[in-house]
Amino acid sequence: MKYSFLELFGASILVFGWLVFGANMIGNHLVPEAKGVASGQFAAAKPTKDTAKGKPAAAVDALTLLASASADGGKKAFKKCKSCHTTKNGGKNKVGPNLWGIVGKAKASTAGFKYSGALKGLGGNWSYQDLDAFLISPKAFAKGTKMSFKGLGKAKDRAAIIVYLRSLSDQPKPLP
Repeated sequence: MKYSFLELFGASILVFGWLVFGANMIGNHLVPEAKGVASGQFAAAKPTKDTAKGKPAAAVDALTLLASASADGGKKAFKKCKSCHTTKNGGKNKVGPNLWGIVGKAKASTAGFKYSGALKGLGGNWSYQDLDAFLISPKAFAKGTKMSFKGLGKAKDRAAIIVYLRSLSDQPKPLP
């Protein structure tokens, strides 16, 4: 049986669409979505009750954990990011930009990487607060971003990754 070029092309587009849809569905199940964060807002941990005293404990967020976080722990947590980002000084961009020197760097400024309009429109530099908010939920921080990662819900992991990213510099920025 002989098929025309248009029939083969149409069938390949259909199969490709199914593959993309299926990969998206699987990815959404494997990476949980960070909930409750609106664009530009920071997720604050809900106060918990100290069971021994019956009093609310202080809310803990990633920024308060920076001083106690380790770059080694961040490097371990960063394994989730390695498939899309490189961290070597002068390293090539992958699906995402190289993150060497990202702390304090202007947003959407890594040479040779084509950023989405969402990130280009943010302006400013990557502060510790911005990195925390972005890691909670990239899509909530920059609506329309191409980054498909759902985010990190654990403040401990975000703090460790931020400290690790801070270490990726010839002159690391001081902690807040």
